[in-house]
Amino acid sequence: MDDSKIAVERSLIRLRPRLLGLERQRLWLQVIIGMLLGIAFGILLGPTVGLVSAEWAVLIGNWVALPGKLFLLAIQFVVVPLVVASVVRGIAAGEGSGNLGQLGGWTVGFFLFTTIVAVAIGLVAATVLEPGRFIDGAILALAEADAGAAEISAKLPTSAVAPAPEEIPDLITSLFPRDPLASFISGNMLQIVLTSVILGIALVTLPAEQSKPLLDLLASIQAACMAIVSWVLRFSPFAVFGLLAHITARVGLSALLGVGAYVGTVLIGLLLLFGLYLAVVGLVARRNPLQFLAASREAMLLAFSTSSSAAVMPVTLGIAERELKVTPSVARFIVPLGTTINMGGTALYQGVAAIFLAQVFNIEIGVSGMLLIVVMATGAAIGSPGTPGVGIVILATILNSVGIPPTGIAIILGVDRLLDMCRTVVNVTGDLAASVTIDRLMRRAEGNAVEPEPANAL
Repeated sequence: MDDSKIAVERSLIRLRPRLLGLERQRLWLQVIIGMLLGIAFGILLGPTVGLVSAEWAVLIGNWVALPGKLFLLAIQFVVVPLVVASVVRGIAAGEGSGNLGQLGGWTVGFFLFTTIVAVAIGLVAATVLEPGRFIDGAILALAEADAGAAEISAKLPTSAVAPAPEEIPDLITSLFPRDPLASFISGNMLQIVLTSVILGIALVTLPAEQSKPLLDLLASIQAACMAIVSWVLRFSPFAVFGLLAHITARVGLSALLGVGAYVGTVLIGLLLLFGLYLAVVGLVARRNPLQFLAASREAMLLAFSTSSSAAVMPVTLGIAERELKVTPSVARFIVPLGTTINMGGTALYQGVAAIFLAQVFNIEIGVSGMLLIVVMATGAAIGSPGTPGVGIVILATILNSVGIPPTGIAIILGVDRLLDMCRTVVNVTGDLAASVTIDRLMRRAEGNAVEPEPANAL
């Protein structure tokens, strides 16, 4: 490695003792304790136990959630610059567009395949278990009469339909960035990633003396972002406590009981998809799934508590490089891209929800309707941002396309945040599984027989 590359990496290497220090402090255990205490505190405040009045429960919940909201803002503060720096430097580290084409093809293929499989798992699970038959007319009427649900449902799309064939070219062109600066400001992650890819490819074609200053600047930006992440992670147990206490205080356990069959069906589907990712890690990536889980636990716990794969992206990237020993150029390409387009858990949930509501309203959608759900859920999952609550809006579009009344969303609004937390864990697991799998494929393609060190299971 030449002196310029050593200088580029040196600032990031200095951050490893800080991040490893967090591991020695058993941050993951602190996060679990915060989760359990937050759920217990929320149950005491919420409608399940009701130690205080509803007004006081809302007031206390909002203040308790403040550390969690600040935590999310702090993480989101570094997401855009970290994505840009990681993707551009990851492509530049590839030293050639040939490797980039192979890496991009395998990555997109992996995400597309697993997303389609995820939707299929959701459809099969909902068809076999039939959670909609446990919902009677009284529950439906009660849900639709709820003021909060009605207000949210009114804001959802009511006339969305699948794009006509002649509209698809315009839809594709709309995905590409028109103004790089405007894309960064808007926060559109797909356009940000595409802009970064274009910039990275351009830097690869330049002489080293012209590309080095910008790469060094991006290395400094990346190091600064990771330093901020290391500070913020120290407060994650308090953030997790506040976020879960706030959610549990608002929802309570009664909402789970009312649509328990639906919740159980989604969780079963997510477990199957989770198992698929672990099988790929073991069979294709040749990694020990238990060691993979041990190394990934911090990202999974934060994903569960924040419901945002984008907010957890810096942690996911650090784990991929530090714990899972993924080649930096591979990790810096796959993780930001996966945060944008890898939403297998979200796609699965949308498939289950569509079949569930079709069963509630006694609507027969048939095989053609299921195929349309697969196409729309896959496309919507790839184009959706990794932020909390976006899945429920996308679901309204899918329901319209197959003739299911979107008012049925009121039934599942109460438990959507809980399921959002669970499917975010699966999405983040998919990003890490893709990283270790494609990293092995790239090593084999390059004739590199040296295997990465096993994941840290401490």
